[in-house]
Amino acid sequence: MKFIIGLVVTCACIITGYLAAGGILVALWQPFEILIILGGAIGAFIVAYPATVVFGTLKGILGLFKGQKYKKETYMELLGLMFNLFSKARKEGLMALEADIEEPHDSDIFKAATKIYDNHHLVDFICDYLRLMVGGNMNAFELEALMDLELETHHHEAEAPSHALQNMADGLPAFGIVAAVMGVVITMGYISEPPEVLGHHVGAALVGTFMGILMGYGFAGPMAASMGEQAKEEGLIFGCAKTCIIATLNGYTPQIAVEFGRKALTSDLRPSFIELEEYVKGQK
Repeated sequence: MKFIIGLVVTCACIITGYLAAGGILVALWQPFEILIILGGAIGAFIVAYPATVVFGTLKGILGLFKGQKYKKETYMELLGLMFNLFSKARKEGLMALEADIEEPHDSDIFKAATKIYDNHHLVDFICDYLRLMVGGNMNAFELEALMDLELETHHHEAEAPSHALQNMADGLPAFGIVAAVMGVVITMGYISEPPEVLGHHVGAALVGTFMGILMGYGFAGPMAASMGEQAKEEGLIFGCAKTCIIATLNGYTPQIAVEFGRKALTSDLRPSFIELEEYVKGQK
């Protein structure tokens, strides 16, 4: 919703200001200029980046219309999931988690966390490191170093589409200049025409510069920034799970381990101690 509101405000203010100054709206409709700018930028984008980034960018743009992916309730469910897993391991031993982590989608503990259950990457992350705890003899420092390496790779991969879109946004004004120059070349063919005809073609050429700058700084740039924020959100939820796992590996009780994870969250997403405690008790 916030994304849509921002686009509406941008377009509404620009168009209103243009019309208030006596502009004619139809003069801005230059489909061939738009084709040159968008076609050139998209073509260069496809050449510059691998298919995974191209499709990842498209997916990221569509995801902007859905709003914030992870909310406070999602983190509550994650912390509740970690608490239940750690409590089972503490009561029955780490080997008791084997069935849950080998087949998480058949596990009642994972099924109870409905907002986490469908996040395959996060579920795999949790299960992979619990599996190492169950079957390996890695200490907390080794496991944390391995987690940091995976999270760094994941973060780099998650941010690639936003960086790619930002590079495209930086190039859109240049493609606007290309469209404007091509419009001027066309205008030169009408140099002997009356001023009103010549003015129409000059105006059409200048629309190219306008559209390139607007698309770059009004749309593509902010979209890239918003996708970057979503990538950070993705990193935050993985970081929360990591903190909980490292805390329990260091010997802390389930309640204290999830408290470590709670402290890893930003203030707008972090439940209070009482909220988390009541939520965990409600799951028992």
